[in-house]
Amino acid sequence: MKIAIVILNWNGKKLLEKFIPSVVKYSNLPNIELVVADNASTDDSIKFIKENYPNIKIVKNIKNGGYAKGYNDALQHITADVYALVNSDIEVTEGWLNPIISTFENEHNTSIIQPKILDYKNKSKFEYAGGAGGFIDKYGYPYCRGRIFTNLETDIKQYDDVAEIFWASGACFFIRSSVFNELGGFDESYFAHQEEIDLCWRAKNLQKTIKYVGTSTVFHVGGATLKEASPRKTFLNFRNSLLTLTKNLPQNELISIIFSRLVLDGIAGVKFLLELQPMHTLAIVKAHFSFYYHLPKTLKKRKIIIQKNNYYALKSIVWNYYVLGKKTFNKLTKH
Repeated sequence: MKIAIVILNWNGKKLLEKFIPSVVKYSNLPNIELVVADNASTDDSIKFIKENYPNIKIVKNIKNGGYAKGYNDALQHITADVYALVNSDIEVTEGWLNPIISTFENEHNTSIIQPKILDYKNKSKFEYAGGAGGFIDKYGYPYCRGRIFTNLETDIKQYDDVAEIFWASGACFFIRSSVFNELGGFDESYFAHQEEIDLCWRAKNLQKTIKYVGTSTVFHVGGATLKEASPRKTFLNFRNSLLTLTKNLPQNELISIIFSRLVLDGIAGVKFLLELQPMHTLAIVKAHFSFYYHLPKTLKKRKIIIQKNNYYALKSIVWNYYVLGKKTFNKLTKH
């Protein structure tokens, strides 16, 4: 099994200097290729790779198309059985690849895998981007084992297991190349954020299995390319979540769930106003208008997707978290 570890880079010389060494050190296995996919950087990050890591393959994209288009473009030039899409702000650990390779080899329907993702800045905590594997509730709000909204659990080995999940984090995302190509890759209209949830949902619709492998650990800085609290990130998250729901919801739930989400998003906008964060409220408004703009194309995409009814494990994460006060994954209830 050949694995291509593909690190997407945009003006990330400092990140590459800091994190490439761990990837090189702990990925020295047969049939592993290291690749930097460059999104039209204007700094000297590619010069740095060429001078210090001549064995790393470089794929240059013509423009910065974000995460989604960046990977779609780059992976066309890479041949492998499995793509490992690894953020430039990820530190890997010794033996991180072995349990993931073993899972792929022994479970032929397992198509997507993520490792345990801990916080680089606080290594005892799970990291926001993916924790110990992702899920969504009935209304499309994502949450993770180890992370619900902004509440991050301490890692006390409670998720040192192998478990089926709904979505794997794009921060460290393993996917069989055959499945990536069958799905047509990421939806490029997303630019960044939640494109991995959409891809995983489409994979689930084809009866593919997605796994979390907790015996593999990486550390993620998070917010290195787009700050966690930026209005731009708020815009992308709210807009892209609506696009994902529109494409993948079963027909009998489409209108009611989209309407409910628009209302819940409005409540979130009011909450941001009360917290004196009007730019985030404005970002939600812009996200809705962008969603309406993309709606005709999104509905066309929906026509070629087989929708399934078994998409959520929890009715409302908002109700559980804010009303019932359940802040950790093991306390959640299905209503």
